[in-house]
Amino acid sequence: MMISPKEILKEYWGFSLFREPQEEIIKSVLAQNDVIALLPTGGGKSICFQVPALAKEGVCIVISPLIALMQDQVENLNNRNIKATTIPSGSSQDEMITLFDNIKFGGIKFLYISPERLQATFIQQKIKELTVNLVAIDEAHCISEWGHDFRPSYRNIKALKELLPAINFIALTATANKKVLEDITNNLQLSKPILYKKSFYRENLAYQIFKIEDKLERILQIFKKTKAPAIIYVNSRKKTEEIANFLNANAFKSTFYHAGLSVIEKQIAFNDWMTEKKPIIVATNAFGMGIDKANVGLVIHYNLPASIENYVQETGRAGRNEKKSFGVLLYNENDIFLHKQQTENSIPTLTEVKEVHRKLYQHFRIPYGELIEETFWFNFLEFCKKYSFQVVKTDVILKLLSNYGSIELNTNYQKKSTLKVVGTHYSIVNFSKKNSSLKNFISVLLRTYGGLFESETKIDEFFLAKKAGITSLQVIQNLKILEDQNLVTYLQVNSTISINFLLPREDDKTINRFSKQIKKFLSLKKEKAANFINFIKNEDICRSIQLLAYFDEKTQKKCGICDVCIANKKKDKKDLSLNILALLKEKEPLSSKEISNRLNAFEKDILIHLQRLLSEDTLKITHQNTYQLKK
Repeated sequence: MMISPKEILKEYWGFSLFREPQEEIIKSVLAQNDVIALLPTGGGKSICFQVPALAKEGVCIVISPLIALMQDQVENLNNRNIKATTIPSGSSQDEMITLFDNIKFGGIKFLYISPERLQATFIQQKIKELTVNLVAIDEAHCISEWGHDFRPSYRNIKALKELLPAINFIALTATANKKVLEDITNNLQLSKPILYKKSFYRENLAYQIFKIEDKLERILQIFKKTKAPAIIYVNSRKKTEEIANFLNANAFKSTFYHAGLSVIEKQIAFNDWMTEKKPIIVATNAFGMGIDKANVGLVIHYNLPASIENYVQETGRAGRNEKKSFGVLLYNENDIFLHKQQTENSIPTLTEVKEVHRKLYQHFRIPYGELIEETFWFNFLEFCKKYSFQVVKTDVILKLLSNYGSIELNTNYQKKSTLKVVGTHYSIVNFSKKNSSLKNFISVLLRTYGGLFESETKIDEFFLAKKAGITSLQVIQNLKILEDQNLVTYLQVNSTISINFLLPREDDKTINRFSKQIKKFLSLKKEKAANFINFIKNEDICRSIQLLAYFDEKTQKKCGICDVCIANKKKDKKDLSLNILALLKEKEPLSSKEISNRLNAFEKDILIHLQRLLSEDTLKITHQNTYQLKK
């Protein structure tokens, strides 16, 4: 007998009730329908496929665009005692055979896989051998050229429809308009899909946009008023550190996060923020995937995001506990100029795409016509320096090459640091005795890794830190002290990317195959950047109404809490005073009740204005408690 969805929710997530519309989606999936779920950021999309997959025999195939996101989801499921796995980057065919055997016979319920991996005939054959109960496509907007994060490799997911004709699909996204939803249906070849769409309206989230010169001063003012956990988004790695240091210097506990940090540093920053040891995190948009923190009360954009989709996704990380929260964006004319300039600078020409593509194969000495199926460790900045490439443009080009299935990039691989003891056993023990602060650490180090005296050994700084009861940064510092004393050789991992080539080297031929799509994609990028600038400059229409209209959701209901609505309320109040004066000039004296009836306003609002006009000596009050103009 199948366990009910509510029992599964209670057992693995500890919740008694589903959020709207999770339960209807799950019932529809269990009824074997193809489903599209359009739920805003924080709407609980994962539960919509994880619960029905757990209710049925077999494994759920989950297509996801980012390796970091897949690893995060797998870890979250494993922590809930749900067996999930992904295919590690650089896996050999033998390793993949073992992995699929584990899936088949080891009770694994979820296989997370990238759309690029799915293109391999070997992988498709192995999937065909599994008992699959559901196919879930996460971030399904990536399938559409009209989506904000188009990945052509998503167009190949439909191959699973031919492989698994009896299995239903669920496509999930947080940002899609009508055009994108049509693309999802057509490209995935969904059969009469049932669309579940939760409104993008967030009644507890105040979108507030301020044109201001001194942003740092405004941030200090904000944090003097709010104590809730916060995220500040900035557009450069350097700024994350600078602003975090500035806040710390002003007694606001902060940490920072960007893609250039090591796995250990990211983990420390993330944990400090999650536990609220440091409730403010300053980050680039690399910070966001897999965040599940309900009580974030504030998201500040210190710089302008690339598009409305990015803005909605990032601000949507605030207020998931349904309490009032704020999405604050600070900008000035220089920001708009820089945004336009960065948009131009980050959009490469086809010639530049071809050049970077060719040099990438050249860099790793791959001959023309050959495909080398191995993982290469890649230092991105060194590559740019070697060939005099612009960093921003090259980053965009690498993502394009990844999107169009030419290469696979992994920015979160688990390459380990290495350590070897080169001093004698006596010298280590002697040093330990003389340096009491390092005694416990050295003892833990030698107990944890047995072969350090014989050969280079892979170590995990984060694991060592846990065992020694110190931070990972202290572990790194301690190892560097030992290295300075010529007691160890320590090779700390500092590469940030691993790369796999998915196509043989054909240089320009490869790019020519999808040159039209690249041009279209880059032109859409420009359009989205322009749409965002128009949005922040529009101070006449409620922010929520503007955002909902962008996602094809028509409403006239004003939120009442955004900067536009608040400004209009202040304007209305100012007008009310003028209306009172005009009325009393025409007919006086009048009581507050009579004034409120004639002006069709609440008496409590009228009384506030009357008090102000009395204090300004503009009005006087009679013995009959009526009001008249002061002569």
